[in-house]
Amino acid sequence: MIHSSKFIKKRKIKGDGAWGYAFIAVALVIFAMFTAYPVASAFVISFQEYKPLGSTFVGFDNYAHTIQDSLFWKSIKNTVVYTILTVPVALFLSFAVAILIFPLKKWMQTTFKAVYYLPAVASDVALSVVWLWIFDPMPSGIFNQLINSVGIGNQNWLGSSSTSMFSLVFMAWLSSHGASIIIYLAALLGIDGSYYEAAELDGASFLQKLWYIVIPCLKPTTLFLLVTGVIGSFQVFQNAYLMTGGGPDNATTMVGLLIFNNAFKYFEFGEAAAQSLILALLIAGIALVQFKFLGKEVEY
Repeated sequence: MIHSSKFIKKRKIKGDGAWGYAFIAVALVIFAMFTAYPVASAFVISFQEYKPLGSTFVGFDNYAHTIQDSLFWKSIKNTVVYTILTVPVALFLSFAVAILIFPLKKWMQTTFKAVYYLPAVASDVALSVVWLWIFDPMPSGIFNQLINSVGIGNQNWLGSSSTSMFSLVFMAWLSSHGASIIIYLAALLGIDGSYYEAAELDGASFLQKLWYIVIPCLKPTTLFLLVTGVIGSFQVFQNAYLMTGGGPDNATTMVGLLIFNNAFKYFEFGEAAAQSLILALLIAGIALVQFKFLGKEVEY
C-alpha cells in the first residue's frame, strides 16, 4: 500500500512537470526562433564574408578588421561617454521623483505613475519629431528662443560636434524614466514601516531616514536598475539614428548605429555580426564587474 502511494505520488509529480513544460512551450519556441537562432546565426556569419548567393569562410578576418577599425573604437568611446552621462543622472532623477511621490495618497501615486510612464508607450519617432523641433537650429527652435532671450545667438544643436552629444544626453535626461520610477516606488512600498517608527522614536530627521534606511534597503533595486540601464545605454540606437544619424563627423555614432550601418547600409553582414558579438561580450563583462564590486554591498 505504501509502495503504491509513492508510485501515485511520483506519477503525479511527473504529470505536473509535463503540464509545466506545456505551459512554457510557446515561450520556449518564441525564444528559440527569435533569440537563440539569430544569435547562433550571427556567430556563424561573423566568420564569413556574407553574400546573398553564397558566403565565403574568412576565419577571424572580420574580428581583426573590427579591432583595427578606428571608427569602431570611436563608437565605443561615444557609447561609454553617453552611458556615463546618462545612467547615473537617470537613476538619481527616478529615485528623487519616487521619493516625492511616495508620501502621496494612493490615487495620486497612481496618477503620477501614469503620467511619468506615458512617454514610454509613445512612438519613438513621434518623440524624436518633438525633440527635433526643440533643437531646431532656426530661431523658431525652443532652445534657440530661450537663449536668444538672454542675448545668445542661435546654436546648431544637432549639427555641431561640440553640442550634438550634449543634445542626445539632455534628451535622455528628460525621457523615459517611468519604468524606473515605478520600480523604485514598488521597492519603497516594500520597506517595513517599523524601521521608520524606530527612527522617529530616536528623533531621526528626513535626511537621516533617507540615508540610513531608504538607500540601504533600495540597494538591490538600484543595482538592478544600474545594470539594466548600462545594458540599455550600450545598445542605444534610435536616438542617434533619428536625431543625428551619427553625425556630425561621427560625433554621435554609437556602437548600435555602427552595426546597423555596416549591416543594412554597406551590407557587411559578417563584420556587423562580429561587432555585435564583441558588443555582447563587452556588455556581459561590464555587468559581471558591476555585480562583483557593487553586489557585495547589497543586502537581500
